[in-house]
Amino acid sequence: MEVNFVDRTTWLNARKVLLDQEKAFTKERDKLSEARRALPMVEVTEDYVFETADGKKTLSELFGPHPQLLVYHFMFGETWEEGCPSCSFWADNYERLDVHLAARDTALISTSNAPIDTLIEYQKRFGWSFTWASTAGNSFSRDFGVTFPGKEVSNGNGYNYKETTFAEELPGVSAFLKLNDGRIGHSYSTYGRGLDILNMAYNLLDLTPMGRHEDDLPYPMSWVRRRDQYGQ
Repeated sequence: MEVNFVDRTTWLNARKVLLDQEKAFTKERDKLSEARRALPMVEVTEDYVFETADGKKTLSELFGPHPQLLVYHFMFGETWEEGCPSCSFWADNYERLDVHLAARDTALISTSNAPIDTLIEYQKRFGWSFTWASTAGNSFSRDFGVTFPGKEVSNGNGYNYKETTFAEELPGVSAFLKLNDGRIGHSYSTYGRGLDILNMAYNLLDLTPMGRHEDDLPYPMSWVRRRDQYGQ
């Protein structure tokens, strides 16, 4: 990369121009968040049952004492021996946030298609403490747009609100609200680059001169490894 060295005053003037852009972006982001909160909801009427380390739980029970639930759809197929490296990267970033989110009436969990025993062993490997629920035996992952058996798309509902998909297992995040009468609403799901905001490592790299420097890689995130596999 080329570096353009300037005096401090020149740098400060350029930084102030960028600051104006950053402030405008922050205000636009606030507007976007407000629009996201204003989305209508779809009532979840399917009685999903999940396997967890504490036994079977319904979707309603995964909320715990909170009215809000965030679900990270973690790529881990039913027959896989390991979870997706990229999703493992993301999990390292949201690990232990559940306590802080709980202070704002929100539960955070991960769900995957792998059997619960497989998930528990993988969780132990990395020392993660978040709640992980297995969707094996239910249609939760398919219904919320992250699992496509045989890469088949039903009713034109592909990945990231498109009509196609490129893999059987893909990542995403979904948000739910439980009303006082017990009804559950699905308010939001995001996929692909919509997940960037959850990854603090990427957000930190975006502050650096080199950034993510992924342009010369075969594909973005090709450098990512599971935390215990760097250097191998």
